[in-house]
Amino acid sequence: MSSSSKRPGRKYESGYEKRTKKKKAENLIHSLKGSLDNFVVKEPQVSSENQNIEADVDDNVDNIQVENTNPDEANLHGNVVGASVNENMDSSPDKNNMDASSDGNASFRPDIYDPRNWDALDSKAIDILVEKGPKRDLTIKKGRKDKNKRCFSLIFYTRVLLNGEKFSIRIREHETSAEHVLNMVTWYDLRLRLQKHQTINCVAQRQLEKEKDHWRKVLFRILLMVKFLAKHNLAFRGTNSTLYQDNNGNFLGLVEMLAEFDPIIQEHVRRITNNGTHVHYLGHGIQNELIHLLASAIKSEIIKKIKEAKYFSVILDCTPDASHQEQMSLIIRYVNASSTFVSIEESFLGFLDGNDTTGQGLFDVLQEELRNLDLDLDDVRGQSYDNGANMKGKNNGVQRKLLDKNPRAFYSACGCHSLNLTLCDMAKTCGKAKDFFGIIQRIYTTFANSTKKWQILKDNIDDTTGLTLRSLSSTRWESRMDSVKAIRFQILNIREALLQVSDIDNDQKTSSEAKSLANNELGDFEFLVAIVIWYEILYAVNLVSKNLQSKDMLIDVAIEQVQGLITFFNGYRDTGFCNALETTKEIALEMEIDPTFRQKHQIKRKKQFDENPDDVLISSQPAHESFRRKYFIPVVDQAISSLTTRFEQYESFQKNFGFLFTSYALKSLDEKSLKSSCSVLEAALKSGAKSDINGSELYVELNLLKSFIPNDNMGPVDILKFLKRLDCFPNATIAYRILLTIPVTVASAERSFSKLKLLKSYLRSTMTQERLSGLATIAIENDILEGVAYEDLIEDFVSRNAQRIARFG
Repeated sequence: MSSSSKRPGRKYESGYEKRTKKKKAENLIHSLKGSLDNFVVKEPQVSSENQNIEADVDDNVDNIQVENTNPDEANLHGNVVGASVNENMDSSPDKNNMDASSDGNASFRPDIYDPRNWDALDSKAIDILVEKGPKRDLTIKKGRKDKNKRCFSLIFYTRVLLNGEKFSIRIREHETSAEHVLNMVTWYDLRLRLQKHQTINCVAQRQLEKEKDHWRKVLFRILLMVKFLAKHNLAFRGTNSTLYQDNNGNFLGLVEMLAEFDPIIQEHVRRITNNGTHVHYLGHGIQNELIHLLASAIKSEIIKKIKEAKYFSVILDCTPDASHQEQMSLIIRYVNASSTFVSIEESFLGFLDGNDTTGQGLFDVLQEELRNLDLDLDDVRGQSYDNGANMKGKNNGVQRKLLDKNPRAFYSACGCHSLNLTLCDMAKTCGKAKDFFGIIQRIYTTFANSTKKWQILKDNIDDTTGLTLRSLSSTRWESRMDSVKAIRFQILNIREALLQVSDIDNDQKTSSEAKSLANNELGDFEFLVAIVIWYEILYAVNLVSKNLQSKDMLIDVAIEQVQGLITFFNGYRDTGFCNALETTKEIALEMEIDPTFRQKHQIKRKKQFDENPDDVLISSQPAHESFRRKYFIPVVDQAISSLTTRFEQYESFQKNFGFLFTSYALKSLDEKSLKSSCSVLEAALKSGAKSDINGSELYVELNLLKSFIPNDNMGPVDILKFLKRLDCFPNATIAYRILLTIPVTVASAERSFSKLKLLKSYLRSTMTQERLSGLATIAIENDILEGVAYEDLIEDFVSRNAQRIARFG
């Protein structure tokens, strides 16, 4: 530095001047950093970040547990002797690190289809690339810019000819060059020789193909084992995750069993136990992936049929699982007309997390799931839920939220739930009705409190009838039907069993209770009449409820069944009591009981001047007439009232679709009535400017159909089959498809809860939502799984990362 730059009188630079000089030098170095890259072309390399990413998606390395007599040697080489599948990844950090390094360094491969990595491929990867061919990523429209602000665009892939046609695949100047032609000839020549196994290293190539075939066979067997366990609702894992050790679960147990006679699995297990491989595909991560693939294949088939049908209905029901989490079952009802055979199907599409049990919360979950399944909410033509306020609420329930979005989603309350609620209303009609079911439960608990008492019951009743006492349920009235039926037909034997319990039991309270039930209740003529009446009522209601639970139940049949039940109660009100008395007298004579009602003592008192003469007449009427007026008539009237109120929604279906229920109903209409019915249906199926049918065209089609249709009385399904064969009545076909889509009950959702209890028990309460839904889908819709191509599933599994492609080919 010149002396002029220094302050006068100073011999050396100051500290500030030195720092300034140093900073200028650092800025210059920083500005020149990377300049040499503009003149040097680097070979493509794989960064450590990509290695970590590829290791994360590796097949199963983090699931290997070392078990050796020499721990130091096992940790040094990273080998597997006991072939343990470590299901808890966080339990052993050292083990995970060992596994990741052993497999990540030995078998890691970059993406062979990325041209940036072609210079770094080994000979095996090049053979795979040549045989499979390059793959273009159509999702990339424009590449990243380099330091020179240059990028590769999608337009370079395609050349537009003079006549406007598009011709691919190379840039115009490059595709005619000698270098490009020579390289492409070499490429195709090598591919041909690889296919014919005529390469120089053909022996090694055949060995490679043999190894790939072995891995595919192993994966095929693992896939079938996952399918078997999921189909039969069996647990996969145990408390131990090591091959050939106790309590290692059903999945590893199946592997051990197959290794006894199947050479493929035997060889796979031998490699694992003899340190021949570190990747075994037996961990819980692979299980989850295969479960997801199987469930996705089933859902794809179901959604395909739903889209072909276009219109569908939604069926929802909720229940808590073993981990106290609210699970909502999603069932889709649709008409499967993909073949000549027309059928109505209700398909299970999974369990949804329904912790927000408000109407808005459940509707949001439903709407999001339909969006994920690529199903249009506007195609919903029916909805059915239980009778909970958050579901059927007219103001804030799921029904209302869905109708706001789609007014054509007809709501139908679950018929079985409505019948159960009708019985609840009947049981609460009077005090004697409430006491009746209390006595039934007391009889059951008297015998169920100990095995000795239950054995007394079994010794006295006839085992061949299959009738036994059952505990009552507030929701499943079928249990009350079974319990009342057992007492109705074996009352003499049950009474004898109660007397035996009262004689041999040392507990005074239990003995007194049993003797009281035998003498005061089962020995009372009035209670015997109540048993006969309730059995006939429950039998009639249960018969209709069973019919409504069918998957292919139609709304017209449901209306007919409910109307028939109301007619039964109207007739039973007039004649039922007298018939019940005659039946009860026969039972009383067999039991040696006086077949008369107990007459209450009448207190004589002076008649008041303002007293109604009818009140005096009622108080002095016979005991059986008093029982009929105060017990029988109120119960039957409540049944008729509840059925009429709870099934009033069926009146709207009768109004809109009634003329389509049967061929006789269609033929019975004159032209004016038919045209009016078509206009009403068009209005019901119209939302704004959108309409499913044209009323005028429907009238013309149905009027013409009346002359074509056979004389036999046909239902909606038979008429739709007839229309499908003719294939010239589009509006009529749409109308019948929508009619058949409307649900009747949520019985299919209730049936899925039976699988839920088997899958998510208290021992498997930590199961994830995705795994639970996948297992339930496989278990419930396993018939669809039989038609799935397993080769496609294996290809999907292999194509998920480059390492699997290298191993499976």
